[in-house]
Amino acid sequence: MATVRSCTQMIRGTGSVTDSVNQQAAANIPVIDYEGSQYRVDFWMGQGRAYEDAVERRALQRLLPAHGGRIAELGAGFGRLAALYQGYDQIILFDFSRTLLQDAARDWGDDPRFVFVAGNLYNLPLATGILDTLVMVRVMHHLADVPAALRQVHRTMHRFSVGVIEYANKRNAKAVLRWGLRRQSWSPWTHEPVEFVKLNFDFHPDWMDARLREAGLQVCRRYAVSHFRLGALKRHLSPDRLAQMDGWLFAPGGTFPLAPSVIVKTTAPSAAPRAAAPTDPVAVGQLLRCPRCGTEGLLPCAPDRMECPDCRTAYARRDRVWDFKEPLP
Repeated sequence: MATVRSCTQMIRGTGSVTDSVNQQAAANIPVIDYEGSQYRVDFWMGQGRAYEDAVERRALQRLLPAHGGRIAELGAGFGRLAALYQGYDQIILFDFSRTLLQDAARDWGDDPRFVFVAGNLYNLPLATGILDTLVMVRVMHHLADVPAALRQVHRTMHRFSVGVIEYANKRNAKAVLRWGLRRQSWSPWTHEPVEFVKLNFDFHPDWMDARLREAGLQVCRRYAVSHFRLGALKRHLSPDRLAQMDGWLFAPGGTFPLAPSVIVKTTAPSAAPRAAAPTDPVAVGQLLRCPRCGTEGLLPCAPDRMECPDCRTAYARRDRVWDFKEPLP
């Protein structure tokens, strides 16, 4: 096993004062925490959301490259969508919740292509330019600081990467109707985000397009998704049938989205070149970034343990999940 001294050539970057400032700022942004929750069974399994699951899968299958080197899902939770990534050489599932990732590891941990990483999206512990494809679904609506999160997304992409990002649409048909009937206080036409429940946000498509551009992300396709998210329809038509019908509206609806969900396919033409990080499972440290100081390329120092070669902070893997929320003492 490599030591810190013998593996310094693995480092691709070192920390800086700016990294330290960013780390402190990230720590002050509120984050919704599903740690210890039963999100899988309380929200998805048997909860009447088979249509939502089916339609999101259909949209992702159209937008994602079917094959590639390395893909990461940010906010992967219990790995609901992991089966879509089987054409990739390496699959990173990232989430703030260690317990949700442990659920994912029970399903997918025997596949050596999978890497499970827990940490803060605002201080993403993934190295720069390592992702060929990035997915973020049902995450944006929980983000109190969208620009900060998108900067991290852009950093981990390279100039030939594809990013597929979903967000909740403020200008959806139901909100427009409620506003017209004076049954809601906020307007779906104004651009600013609306926080309808604590850390639950809806975003106007024009506002989100502007934030993506500011982060260096170029939208090349936009889908409106989940047009038929109505109880009456879901009771009378099968999830697959509704998803099929929704698929007919993905592209035309994306020109002026009125569906509750929007999914965009983006590129990052101004991003860094692709990092030469191998997909070999034993070299996982080269994918990682120290959240404490920003150094990229962590070094193995013991079984299931990585150490930052700069600040010497150590991080452990527990139940197959690399924990970047709580460094070792």
